[in-house]
Amino acid sequence: MKNTKFKTIITIKLNFILILGFLFLSCSKDNLTDEYVPVNQYEDGEENLTGDLSVATTNNNSFGKEIPGLNRTDKIRFASGNSLFNQSWVSAPASTTSLDGLGPTFNSRACASCHFKDGRGKPFEPSNIGSKGFLIRLSLPGNDPHGGPLPVPNYGDQLQNHANLNIKKEADINVTFTFIEGTYPDGSKYQLRKPNYSIINENFGSLNGVLISPRIGQQTIGLGLIDAIPDNEILKNEDEFDIDQDGISGKANYVWNAIENKTSLGKFGWKANQPSLKQQIAGAFFGDLGLTTSIFNDNPCPSPQKDCYNAPNGGATEVTDKQMDRVLLYQTSLAVPKRRNYKEQNVLNGKATFSKLKCISCHSINFKTGSYGFNTLLENKNIRPYSDFLLHDMGEGLADNRPDFLANGKEWRTQPLWGIGLINTVNKHTFLLHDGRARNIEEAILWHGGEAEKSKNEFKNLSKQQREELLSFIESL
Repeated sequence: MKNTKFKTIITIKLNFILILGFLFLSCSKDNLTDEYVPVNQYEDGEENLTGDLSVATTNNNSFGKEIPGLNRTDKIRFASGNSLFNQSWVSAPASTTSLDGLGPTFNSRACASCHFKDGRGKPFEPSNIGSKGFLIRLSLPGNDPHGGPLPVPNYGDQLQNHANLNIKKEADINVTFTFIEGTYPDGSKYQLRKPNYSIINENFGSLNGVLISPRIGQQTIGLGLIDAIPDNEILKNEDEFDIDQDGISGKANYVWNAIENKTSLGKFGWKANQPSLKQQIAGAFFGDLGLTTSIFNDNPCPSPQKDCYNAPNGGATEVTDKQMDRVLLYQTSLAVPKRRNYKEQNVLNGKATFSKLKCISCHSINFKTGSYGFNTLLENKNIRPYSDFLLHDMGEGLADNRPDFLANGKEWRTQPLWGIGLINTVNKHTFLLHDGRARNIEEAILWHGGEAEKSKNEFKNLSKQQREELLSFIESL
């Protein structure tokens, strides 16, 4: 009798514990909070970062694939835009009148020079004569009439270190490196490489004391989907004054929209300083290649540069509206590759750690595109860019100390991570961050500071295996 009563009590307690456990699991699944860390299991469809627009590809042309569903006319426009993107422009006058007008000063001769195979540029090296995707922004303290960076007299807002025949280039670039040695708490060693840039051989006055910001070209996949994200989708993650006190205070940049002649939310560029993909492309034509469009059609030569100013041009607008349309269609239609190795347990473990360390707070995945008349295939798509497209303080280590509209000298737009694991396959290098200083993903993480300081320190405190799992997850994106 005594044993039967004892067994009954044990059975009741066990049932009570099971009920509590069931309720806990139900709450965990149905009432997810910001603190919830996903279990290290595969989520249905997580490999498709852009839903049914994702493409399965792992070769060295993985960033050049078109999204599924283009009609015959748009396939022709895509091919034409691809050709224009890869063609080298020439100085005017030339027999190829549709591709003349380069410069007279410039950083590259083709879009693909900075975005080889639609991928990522390389950092500046002393032997890197062609730049291969590197440039330096210039400005003075203060703001222009639209609230943007203040151009430098005689030079403008971008250093042009190449020029056509008989035209003086603006200056040369020099770089040296400082190497920073470090040790993880577990005793493993690491090294960071800090570039130190200087401008030499100035041809139009000293640039000593001018604000400079080195930049490299980013891969161009998924840009149409970013363009199709409504403002409210980006602003839902904004927390400029860290009201939720999680240490993350994403801030929107508001920039000058030259097409609509008003201030708009910034989405593109390292500091979210361009409001639309069309303006981003027109700005690159003008600043990088010295080519005018109907959006930016002023003479690209500051007045003291006499030879540059008097050089022949390639027409009233050197890039026609039809050519702009083709390049824009091409850029909007570049697909995001599907993830790889996404079911491997080490990758799944890394995914859980990515969330636990709150990397997901800035590298966000919760977006839905809206209406997008230019390319309706991009409308109403759930996408996982692993970016919030907001500005974040990244600390003194990454600071360029050059403001850009509302972005201060320590703030950068969160870089989308989709495609990051294929950069080496496409571009034969793994240089990351705004100036390519990080030689791999691990170094990029270790450069994080400011709002990401806590996450970086938690990364450093992981075991070697956990760090490798996290890196494997990021490489799978």
